[in-house]
Amino acid sequence: MKMMTSSSQAKKKKKEAKHSSLIVRWVSIVSLTIVVSFVIFSVIIYSTVSQQTLNQQEETSNRVIVTLNRQLSPISEKLQISNVVPALSPSTRRLLKGGPNIKDENDANNAFSDDLISSISNPDISVAVYNKHDEVVFTNGNNTPEYHAFKGDYHTEKLQTDDGTVLKSYQKIVSSTTNKVIGYIIVTNRMTYYNHLMSNLLRWMIIISVVAIIIFILIAFIVVRDVVNPIKEMSKVAREVNDDPNSNVRIRDFDRNDELGDLAVSFNKMLDRMQRYIDQQKQFVGDVSHELRTPVAVIEGHLNMLERWGKDDPEILDESIKASLQEADRMKHLIQEMLDLTRAEQIDVQYPNAITRAADVLKRVTSDMAMVHKDFNVQLDIDDLPEDTMIQIYQGHLEQILVILIDNGIKYSTDRKQINVSADVTEDQMHIIVQDFGEGISEEDQAKIFNRFYRVDKARTREKGGNGLGLSIAQKLVESYRGEISVESVLGQGSQFKVVFPVLSSKDVERLEGKNDLSDDSDNLK
Repeated sequence: MKMMTSSSQAKKKKKEAKHSSLIVRWVSIVSLTIVVSFVIFSVIIYSTVSQQTLNQQEETSNRVIVTLNRQLSPISEKLQISNVVPALSPSTRRLLKGGPNIKDENDANNAFSDDLISSISNPDISVAVYNKHDEVVFTNGNNTPEYHAFKGDYHTEKLQTDDGTVLKSYQKIVSSTTNKVIGYIIVTNRMTYYNHLMSNLLRWMIIISVVAIIIFILIAFIVVRDVVNPIKEMSKVAREVNDDPNSNVRIRDFDRNDELGDLAVSFNKMLDRMQRYIDQQKQFVGDVSHELRTPVAVIEGHLNMLERWGKDDPEILDESIKASLQEADRMKHLIQEMLDLTRAEQIDVQYPNAITRAADVLKRVTSDMAMVHKDFNVQLDIDDLPEDTMIQIYQGHLEQILVILIDNGIKYSTDRKQINVSADVTEDQMHIIVQDFGEGISEEDQAKIFNRFYRVDKARTREKGGNGLGLSIAQKLVESYRGEISVESVLGQGSQFKVVFPVLSSKDVERLEGKNDLSDDSDNLK
């Protein structure tokens, strides 16, 4: 026994661990999605800023190269210091000599602008001019860029150094008079601003990314837990109901107006319906076993008597056969009524969209009952009931309700053999009243007459063939169609049963008829 207990506990712990890991899995998935998305977004931002800043640095280097090339291209002979330096503007020569940048009026038409001079004077920019023999004929500082052979007229490359990224650009100088290559311009841009900007940007993006990811993970955990916990609770309730179908455990009210709240409500309704079906089955079996015990015992007693000695006596034989047939017939009616009672509790499944014109059913039922019971005066008053009054009920069930109530009035009538049936409509409700002038019902019995197998006068009801199920069937049918049934009675004066149904509007009728058409089409396809 201890081994079984420990085994069940181990299984329970395993289930709990399995379900607790659901939050971890969901948080992991959501967190991974957030991290990947944020990293991709950060990479895009970093790459965009890097490329834009790098383009600006390239433009600065290219502007220096283009301007120098424009100044040196008119030279037709070999590049030397003697012909390169004079070709440069006076402002540039002053800068190369370490003098101040003083704008001369004679430099107004010179190709060099203040922006270009400031670019050359930028400590990040190193400029060198080489001739065809790899000799330096011009430089703007101590860090002279080295020359390397390159393909094409122009070439640029990025180099990674200890100080960061360095941009190096190469340009061939072609003489405008001879169209021959006379030298090379090399510009090295150490891009201190670019390297500093990208370094800071990368550092801050990493910090922000880490903080954002942590915050997102916490938010994801809270959100996922808020979603998963109700699901875990629903799963727990489902397991408990599966282990014990008679369990009354239900999902608590999550107090949330979303899909999970709707799912919990629907789940509880499903469990309630399932519980009702189980209770109906138990009650059906219990009622059958209880009510059939007497007729079975009567039949068995007569058969035992016939087997012992009664078969030789014609009178005893005839009496036993008649009594057995009577009990068998009562058993048949009892079973049919109990089946009707069970079906009445499942109306929403069998006839969810049924509609009926009430006036037609009232006329037909009262006419049939008057024909069957010719000694009774069955009167119908529907002057206040519009002909087009529609209610949501299966036509056969409305007929069954009326037959039960009229038949009940006939059974308990005394000297005045009259049944009055009337109907009217007030405030979107249809009222049906069935009145008899018979024995009446005491206040104590009025609260019980709708119970199963309850009889006001058990001896007389047995003589009249009643099983005490008729009013229970009527009540179940009425309530299944969202109606109400009640009784008012005075002993010795008669009883009045009142049934109330909601009246359907024209839009409701069209909607239900449309659903019926779809249902018919579906049945035809089958």
